[in-house]
Amino acid sequence: MTTPNLPLQGTCRCGDVAVELTAPPLMTAACHCTGCQKMSASAFSLTAMVPPYGFAVTRGETRRGGLGEGQLDHQFCPRCMTWVFTRIAGLDYFVSVRPTMFEDTSWFSPFIETMTQDRLAWATTPARHSFEAFPAMEDIPALMAEFAESA
Repeated sequence: MTTPNLPLQGTCRCGDVAVELTAPPLMTAACHCTGCQKMSASAFSLTAMVPPYGFAVTRGETRRGGLGEGQLDHQFCPRCMTWVFTRIAGLDYFVSVRPTMFEDTSWFSPFIETMTQDRLAWATTPARHSFEAFPAMEDIPALMAEFAESA
């Protein structure tokens, strides 16, 4: 992975919601869970985990989507329904931003892939680490440290 040139600017598909990234990602990922497959209409979703102080919605407002309840707070553009970012209750030290929102995506590559137990048979990524489910919470700091060293 390369370090993105900050700040990064981006928008949803229709442009009503604009976002800005001002801090480098803590880690990047691809998630193969069936929920992400359905929400992204693809084989997996892509995520840049960024510190909350380094991410902002700079124009427009988002609306909660996905299941609309529970610990996953998926935020979408209310007009075009682009999945913009996710906050996870209890994991307040990062926001999961969809990296394809940004004008420059050349820096992005998934460092880990999760939920490979749900992977479509043909779906592959260049991720350095693969997990059948989600990594254990106690493993996250070491993964983030390795990611930081690789940037």
